[in-house]
Amino acid sequence: MPHSHHSHSGQFCKHASGTLEDVVKEAIRQGFEIYGLTEHVPRYRVQDLYPEEQGISLDALAAQFDHFLDEAHRLKALYGGNITLLVGLETELITDTDVTNLEQCLRTHGNRIEYLVGSVHHVNAIPIDFDTATYRKSLNSFLPNTLDTEHRQMESFLCSYFDAQFQLMTRFHPEVIGHFDLCRLYNPSLMFQGYPEAWAKAARNVRYAVGYGALFELNAAALRKSWDVAYPGEDAATLIMQNGGRFALSDDSHGPHAVGLNYDRMANYARRLGIKEVWTLTPSDEPNAGGRFLRPRKLERWDEHDFWRRRGTFGV
Repeated sequence: MPHSHHSHSGQFCKHASGTLEDVVKEAIRQGFEIYGLTEHVPRYRVQDLYPEEQGISLDALAAQFDHFLDEAHRLKALYGGNITLLVGLETELITDTDVTNLEQCLRTHGNRIEYLVGSVHHVNAIPIDFDTATYRKSLNSFLPNTLDTEHRQMESFLCSYFDAQFQLMTRFHPEVIGHFDLCRLYNPSLMFQGYPEAWAKAARNVRYAVGYGALFELNAAALRKSWDVAYPGEDAATLIMQNGGRFALSDDSHGPHAVGLNYDRMANYARRLGIKEVWTLTPSDEPNAGGRFLRPRKLERWDEHDFWRRRGTFGV
């Protein structure tokens, strides 16, 4: 069953393109059966706005998110006969203000927010996926304090990232863990095992997420950002597999042009890793660990679906 649990549109995300309906129509055209709509939650401090958002008020950002939920549920009803749309959000954790406001957001909107993609995009309140210069600024915000300065600096950076991810997990129990290793976007050859403290925190996070039933996304966006593999990289993916972690697929599209982009390469990566099954979210009468009503469902023999044959994936 072809699916994605993570997407954006230019209508509600200024660094994406196209309308949310355009994204949904493209997913239907490609044969997706389940597609998650997960715009970013608002940011709550002016200094956290991205350059393309300058001049937009914080109130306007909040209203934009409310409008997203209205539109997503309209499309869910309109296209329900063609595709199962899941309505969620992608988190931010910049400061504790984001925790407080996400709590309020979830209380305000209730079951209209069906699930969370739990993502961290900042370390020391500085974006780590905007551009290389800003990533370096975040890394350099950790002052080296040993002779092995560069190594210790990176270890501190990675530890901070995984601690923020753990805070997100323990407080909100997101159903999907978004791009687990985004912290090395601009350093894809970095191996976490070379940083023992950070590796231990990554393993802690994996065990905790597995324990409450989260899915880890195989996220194709890394492949359009010059990686040779999807998120998570092989060392982190192997760690997840060794701890009984379960994977779901995501295109992390930022407009209709990126719906399903590089899914063939991501699927081949999954096969090479030895992933025999993937999972998706499905409605449940019983609440999950986060108190929401979606739970994982296993898709065995996932790679035999006609969706992959039509794309020429796996050489079939």
